Amino acid sequence: MNRQRFLTTLAGTLAAVVLACGAAQAQTVKLRFGHAHPEADSQHQAAVQFANRVKARTNGAVEIAIFPNNSLGNDNTMIQGVRGGTIDIAMSGNPFFTGMAPKLNALDLPYQFTSAQQVYKVLDGAVGRSLLDELSAHQMKALAFWEIGFRSLANSKRAVTKADDIKGLKLRTTPNPAHIKAFQLLGASPQPMPFAEVFPALESGAVDGHENPPTLMLATKMHEVQKHLSLTRHAYTALVVVMNKAKFDGLNPAHQTVLLEEALAAAKFQRDMNAKGEAGAIAELKAKGMQVVENPDVAGIRAIVRDETRKLFVERNGDAVLKAIEGVQ
Repeated sequence: MNRQRFLTTLAGTLAAVVLACGAAQAQTVKLRFGHAHPEADSQHQAAVQFANRVKARTNGAVEIAIFPNNSLGNDNTMIQGVRGGTIDIAMSGNPFFTGMAPKLNALDLPYQFTSAQQVYKVLDGAVGRSLLDELSAHQMKALAFWEIGFRSLANSKRAVTKADDIKGLKLRTTPNPAHIKAFQLLGASPQPMPFAEVFPALESGAVDGHENPPTLMLATKMHEVQKHLSLTRHAYTALVVVMNKAKFDGLNPAHQTVLLEEALAAAKFQRDMNAKGEAGAIAELKAKGMQVVENPDVAGIRAIVRDETRKLFVERNGDAVLKAIEGVQ
């Protein structure tokens, strides 16, 4: 081969390589995933696991960049961003979706579940998928339920050992009707607000307390502005991972399957983290000065809130979902 032909062939080969690389880059799908919690929380760790596994299983064809700490906006802003397509994926607590899909509120009813095992069977099974599919009408593809967990009550005023101790407290709640109704029944003043606003509200005294899992309290340093923790475990809150529906529908079917499978795998990863971390989180909160009531009068609180909140749900949504949940043991 003469020199001119060699150079021509080499140039053609290099051009082909450049074009191939450009095509490969053009085929890479880059997704933005926003959430409200700090990097120390299990939600972020699960998101990292999810992103890594999706990238590995798609051979780099789908890359997910994670934006924690409300960097893409608060819960409501991120959900609207997903619906509008300005954010690809987000996760927020189930109560932030119930205004659009009221049947999801069944998951948030006080003392709805008897165990974590029952929760996971419901969320990962046919009942859970039917509830997630309610969001399709709102431009969202729900990938899976992760978790915030079982909520307990913290405040800066007094120890809560029984229902009567809750009276008069100004408590941040989610916007969920069941949560608001429950604390009204208990004589508290519920104050719904996005999670991003909770710490400043507690710090300023705008609210006296809040209700979240101990693992989340520790990760967000709530002990710095709260003195009392009561392990009421009064409600479970699922975390809904949603993707812009048009973006999801535009992926090839194999990549859609990977996203759904890895979202479910990440849910199990996160739940395991939370289960292992709760006892340690409670111990650390104690070490940091929180006074913990480990065995409050749960039966007394339950008697006040459970039936009335279920009645409210049935009046608005019927009882089919509740019966389906009760059938899962």
